[in-house]
Amino acid sequence: MEKDIGKINKNETSDIIIRLDDFGGKRGLTIREFVTSDRYTGFTKSGVRIMAQDFPKFKQMINSVSEKDLLEGNQEKPQSDNEQETLDDEIKTERPGRDFPDY
Repeated sequence: MEKDIGKINKNETSDIIIRLDDFGGKRGLTIREFVTSDRYTGFTKSGVRIMAQDFPKFKQMINSVSEKDLLEGNQEKPQSDNEQETLDDEIKTERPGRDFPDY
């Protein structure tokens, strides 16, 4: 059984589709990109599937993000080319965001 929950427009040819489905006999929430173009119309490989048993954790994580958090990110000053961290620098330093809370 599939049930489309909604969609978010990504650009002129792509939407993000959120649906409940039963893939391989297991219920879950799928978030995938759907493309409409002259060459191809349908789902791409891009997406993610949240298993039913993990949905409460996923929902808690999403609900922990506030609109204020999203707005604050847009106000940051972009780094100039000479301020960007290289991959080698990132490996040498502790990688931010790696200490995720365990939901």
